[in-house]
Amino acid sequence: MKRTVALLAVLVSFAAGAYVLPGGSILRRMVAERDELNLASFRVEGSLSFSGPGLKEAGAALGSPTDRPEIQGDGVLSVRVPGRCRFDASVPDGNARAAAILAGGRKRSEGTEVPSMSALVSAVCPILAASGNVQDQKEALQQHLQNLGVETGRTGLARFGGEVAYVLGDMAEGRSQFWVYKDSFRAARLRYTDSANNAWDIRFLDYTSPATGEWMPRTIEVWRGGQRALRFTALKGDNRATLADKLFTP
Repeated sequence: MKRTVALLAVLVSFAAGAYVLPGGSILRRMVAERDELNLASFRVEGSLSFSGPGLKEAGAALGSPTDRPEIQGDGVLSVRVPGRCRFDASVPDGNARAAAILAGGRKRSEGTEVPSMSALVSAVCPILAASGNVQDQKEALQQHLQNLGVETGRTGLARFGGEVAYVLGDMAEGRSQFWVYKDSFRAARLRYTDSANNAWDIRFLDYTSPATGEWMPRTIEVWRGGQRALRFTALKGDNRATLADKLFTP
């Protein structure tokens, strides 16, 4: 009898530990945590590197030599809520600048487009620059993810960067997925394949940096086809920045 009770206790404990929240609940918790930060705008300056599939594209746009493993320079991410994001890139040995902008759901570039920069703002805006009540934000993000092929009704658990994360979507390799850190309910990773068959993997790493704290990951990486194309690491952040309208409008 004691063995039976002990076995049942173990099974109940295992079932509780294995329970995974539904996708809608995960997204709601995530946007609620974000909403409590009360962000209206922010600006982040940091170091930038292009490599792999992003090397030649960035070199062409920035007028920088590509006969090396990486192009290194400076990046600035500017965000105004709701849904206006801009990422600027420059390099010391280049003769041009490039910017990727997303505002009102419309993408544009200043200078020659750098696809990895466009992918960065396309991920940041819906996830980090939403507004409205929590339910509306949750539904908008869920629709955005579904448009990228994420099956938000399917959830699982995995490890990412040494932490446990919820995974929304088909767990199989190569499928569209959205990852959320389990303990903090902050965005961790977005994986999808675009209409041109490019497999993107945008990674949000380290929300504990003194430069940005919990409102912005210290590092954002953009991977394409299994190779890192862009890495942006925050060095200085201002979550009360005043940003001019002209940054986001033609």
